[in-house]
Formats: sequence, C-alpha cells, structure tokens
Amino acid sequence: MTDLETRAVPTRAGALRRAAPALAGYVAVRALGLLALFLWSAARDKSAYTLLTARWDALWYVRVAELGYGYEVRLANGDVHSNLAFFPLLPWLERLVAAVSPLSYADGGFLVGLVSSLAAAWGIFAVADRVYGHRAGVCAVLLWAVLPVGIVQSMAYSESLFTALAAWSLYAALTDRWVTAGTLALFAGLTRPVGLAVVAAVWVAALASFARDRRAAAAGARDPQDAPDTPVVLDTPIVPDTPAVPEVPVTPNDPSAPEVPAGPEAPPRPGTRFRRMLGMALAPLGTAGYVLWVGHHTGKGPLGYLDVQAGWRNGFDGGWAFARFVGEKFTSFPAALAGVGLIIGVASVVWLYVTGVRQRQPLPLLVYTGVVTALALCASSYFGSKPRLLLPAFPLLLPLALALAGARMRRSAAVLGVVAVASAMYGAFWLNGSGPP
Repeated sequence: MTDLETRAVPTRAGALRRAAPALAGYVAVRALGLLALFLWSAARDKSAYTLLTARWDALWYVRVAELGYGYEVRLANGDVHSNLAFFPLLPWLERLVAAVSPLSYADGGFLVGLVSSLAAAWGIFAVADRVYGHRAGVCAVLLWAVLPVGIVQSMAYSESLFTALAAWSLYAALTDRWVTAGTLALFAGLTRPVGLAVVAAVWVAALASFARDRRAAAAGARDPQDAPDTPVVLDTPIVPDTPAVPEVPVTPNDPSAPEVPAGPEAPPRPGTRFRRMLGMALAPLGTAGYVLWVGHHTGKGPLGYLDVQAGWRNGFDGGWAFARFVGEKFTSFPAALAGVGLIIGVASVVWLYVTGVRQRQPLPLLVYTGVVTALALCASSYFGSKPRLLLPAFPLLLPLALALAGARMRRSAAVLGVVAVASAMYGAFWLNGSGPP
C-alpha cells in the first residue's frame, strides 16, 4: 500500500491551515520581489506598476478585454500580429473586475494575477504535500516563488492563472475528483494553448484509474481470497519522514468525496465511472472550443489558430529553431557565454524531468510536465520567453523540493533566503530592461 492510497483528503479549513506556512513564505518572497522592483524602478525614474500591468502581453490582454477580438498589427516585414493568439479567460476576468468595481482593465489584470498566484502557490503545495509530504510541499512553493523570472507571477499575465488551474486540476485527478479535474482543465484550456498539457494529464490519470479497476476486478474474479488489499497503482512516491495528514471520515453518499477502496472485493462507488468519463469529456472543451471558434472567425477552418500563430512567427518545430539560436551564440564572444548558459539551462530542465521519472512521480504529473516542457522548448520563436513559458511546469521543482525537505531546516532556509534575494534583484533588473517579450 502506498502513501497516496492511505493519505486522506483534509477538510478545506484543515487544508488551509496546513498550507499556511507555504503561503506565508510565498507572500514574503513575492513582497521582497515587488519591493526590489519598486526601488529599482524609482531609481531609474520608471513606474513599477506600469511595468507590471501595461507592457508586452498585458497590453494585448487589455485590448481584448476592452475591444474584443479582431485587433491586429501589420509589421513592415508582412507579419500580422493578431490578438486572436491570446486565449480569452484572463480578458474575461479583467472585464468582470472592471464591471463590478472602479478598477480599470489593467488594474483587474493585476488583481487577477495576484489572487491567482496565491491560488497557484496553494495548488502547488497541495500537489507536493499529497505526493511527498508537508515539508516538501512548503519547499516546492518557495522554490516556485524564487525562480529567476518569478516576478511574472505578480504581473497582469496569464501564467499565474494557468498554473493555479493546472495545479488544482492535477490535485483533483490525484484525489479522484474527476468532474473537478475536468472542469479546471476546461478553464485552463481557455487560458493558454498549453492547456493541452492539463487535458493530457487528466485523460492519462482517468485511463490509468480505469485500468486499475479492471485489474482489481480480474484479481477478485480469479481468487477473492488472494486479491490485493488495494488497487495496484502505477505511481509509488518517495515520501520523506513527515507527519501524514490526519484522516478525515468520508461520507459514502457525498458525491464530492474521493474514491476510496473499501476492500479486496469492493467495486468503485456507484457513479464513479460516470464522473470519471464526464471529467474526461469536460477537460478538452476549453482548448477545442476556442481553437474551433478562431477557425470559424477567421474562415480558415479547424487549423485557423495555427495561421494566427504563424503570423507571430510562432509554431512547433521540434526545437530546431531554438537549437540554431543557441548555436549562433557561439559565433562571437561574450555571446558564447550566453550560449553556454542556455545549454546548461536546458540540460538542467531535462535532468530535473528525468529525476522526477526515476523518483516515480505520479503519471499525471509526468505527462503534464513533459507536454509543458516540450511546448516551451520546441516553439520556433520568442526564445527569450522560454523561462517564462516554463513557469507552469512546477513538478520540475519537486526533486529539488524533496532534497531541501531532507536537509536541515537552517540550511534549507539559508539557501532559499539567498536565492530569494538574488531572484528579487534579477527580477527588478530584468523587468526594467528587456523583460518578458
């Protein structure tokens, strides 16, 4: 029996109390980053708030909220930058905030970003705590907060919103809450194109659950006395020596309760298979719905969204364009140093993913991370955005979180403190310079 099978799902109040240290640490790190940004911007006679709410993609989202779709910019080289490239959930929320408050669309985007970043931090904690325990959950949240491009989590961008939806959808899939997982995947698909990663994770988790049911039924049919105590699982996490979540009684008639095996011969609770199938059906509706709408709107059919992306010179080429971009760095000095840094960065991402596989992270996390990473690294344009595009791939941080959780608390705190200061300084420098394109 694995820890994932025996660990009960806490109540909402208990879950919030358990996550409180992680959320407090996250707020402290992000406050440090914003303070550094405001001080740096003031020294350069710039508005930090404008940098957070009214540059780059934030402007495109505001235009969608204010004017709807159909705005485009035609460049001298013939490229057409259309706002159809930007998925609609964040502009919808900006419009909602502006409709119910005196805030502007840009203010609404900033508010949504802040709230979403807290929801994302909580979701990351919930997933890591579920798989590896409390200390690893806290460390995972803090590692996500201190990423060099962590300042994006506080911008009027869609990364925090997407990460929140993705993390909670993954948590719902890990706890067999299929309708919740599918609904959150639907909304994630309305937030960013990489919503496909959440859909894939939910489908893989559901299919694996169906397979477990079949194996358990087959084992019971062969010899009920020899049937295993619990269903066979594909994912056996490595759990550090941390206290488990106190068990919470589950009401059998509660439709929101997770599926709990009741014994060697117990079938799934009534309605479980239906909810699982409903979650699978809901998951792709967001991405598919928007992509098909764009195709209809442009008159170019189901693949019309790809034409929109082509206008931005963005597409999926398996990483060939990125490899050429890195190779070109070695034609001069000191650009070669940047090339070395890029290679180290990509190698680190691959190493973290392989480590997660070796540590047998749950299959939904591996599928989600693999798709996010592939789409980020193998896109054919906007190479400077790749660190930002990897922000939602938080399971990459779980091996590091597990290592920090196993170290002495003083050492972990010292490491995270130093990295937090460095991240705050880099974020302020980055956003006052080139920033996220």
